[in-house]
Amino acid sequence: MKLFSAAQIRQWDQYTIQNEPVNSVDLMERAATCCCDWIASNIPAPQKYMVFCGPGNNGGDGLAIARLLILKKNTVQVFILGNTGKSSTDFLTNLEKLQASTTQIELLERESAFPVIPSSDIVIDALFGNGLNRPLDILPAALVTHINRSGAPVIAIDIPSGLFADKSSKENAIVHATATLTFQVMKLAFLLPENAAYTGNIHIMDIGLNQQYYNNTAADFEITEQQSIHSFIQPRKKFSHKGTYGNAALIAGSHGMMGAAVLGAKACIRSGTGKLTCYIPACGYTIIQSTVPEAMCVTGTNEKYHTSLTLKAEYNAYAIGPGLGQHETGATVLETLLDKRPLRLIIDADGLNLLSANPRLYSKIPEHTILTPHPKEFERLFGTTKNDFERLELALQKAKELQVYIVIKGNYSFIATPGGKGFFNPTGNPGMATAGSGDVLTGILLGLYAQYNNAEQVVLTGVFLHGLAGDIAAKQQTEEALVAGDIIESMPAAFADIKTGVYFT
Repeated sequence: MKLFSAAQIRQWDQYTIQNEPVNSVDLMERAATCCCDWIASNIPAPQKYMVFCGPGNNGGDGLAIARLLILKKNTVQVFILGNTGKSSTDFLTNLEKLQASTTQIELLERESAFPVIPSSDIVIDALFGNGLNRPLDILPAALVTHINRSGAPVIAIDIPSGLFADKSSKENAIVHATATLTFQVMKLAFLLPENAAYTGNIHIMDIGLNQQYYNNTAADFEITEQQSIHSFIQPRKKFSHKGTYGNAALIAGSHGMMGAAVLGAKACIRSGTGKLTCYIPACGYTIIQSTVPEAMCVTGTNEKYHTSLTLKAEYNAYAIGPGLGQHETGATVLETLLDKRPLRLIIDADGLNLLSANPRLYSKIPEHTILTPHPKEFERLFGTTKNDFERLELALQKAKELQVYIVIKGNYSFIATPGGKGFFNPTGNPGMATAGSGDVLTGILLGLYAQYNNAEQVVLTGVFLHGLAGDIAAKQQTEEALVAGDIIESMPAAFADIKTGVYFT
């Protein structure tokens, strides 16, 4: 799914109006009907609906919704913020239609006019929509605060009022919605942690905007296309052998952190790679041989941590970092690997920490390397940002500058590509916020990268598969009880869902 900017969505509306053709007020009616149908199917009948409308087209949506709710015999009160003299044409058209159905319409021109909002009522927020580009003035901000204090459930139309679609809203007064009914596509703001408190459950309303505009218009950000994952995983060839599916090397582990190496190795094997060799310190030999018998094992001379790296073969893909530790000799190991200029490389965990502690190594990172930091590791690598939007831009800048792929792990993990496009991953759940989950992702990426040389598809598929396996595990184990090993155990089911298309139904 493409994530269009607020400006692109306005253009999409206009394109639909001109090319369908359809009147703008009829398009508004279409949106209102979709919202009312959702409300009728999902909301138990409340004492009443309290619909708060701003002066623009979002307010016009609210007026149309109010009229349709009244036609369905609901009790509805409508409140219009400010003077209607500056309202849009479609707003005024819908106001006239509404006035033929009810007299329960009030203007809110001062704080003293704000109504009491019972917690048993449903608030519909249609104050300000997707096009808002500056913080709310004093009266609208006060109304937003009043709504938030009421404790009533809130349904936001298109976007919670006060929230910017394309930039940070950290200083704004913003409606705290229970549910958001957004039109046609997700909004970028909905996918970022700083806005998690405002949107509630998000539901996309298909209002029939012109498909040709969608197909022909490029977007800087996308949610990973599910079908592209389905088509990327290729059926195995009948006469293939282990050499057909790649030879991977995992440089990982240290005393007290061999579990990270085990999780990475198991995930790599489960991802379908033909062969895996684990490079570990001597203390991990028995651990790896007993827990991952499918993997080969090469030990260093030091008992507790890596001091050097002597590769025993050429490998299709390499990963370094899980449980590696941050002993100073680890930087030597990392530099040795970087000097080899591997064509396919993943750097994670302590590999990233060693990299950030030795910035002279940045210039040695090969093109098409995959970096997988969580937000704090990203900060250490590339610096702090004021908000999540700036972090996205910095990730895209660094991905282009270094010609690498950067995965910022989290809910809706963000993937910055060297071509300048950003992808959000749609799979995964909060149960995956557990020790070792990132090591599993590294193993999955390593296993796929050993088999396929398309870096972008590998990273999109690996992150998607990781999240999907986590979703399957959470259904079986619950989010609270989920551990990283459960993700690995659920990978066969995740592969099956991707291959058969079950996930997509």
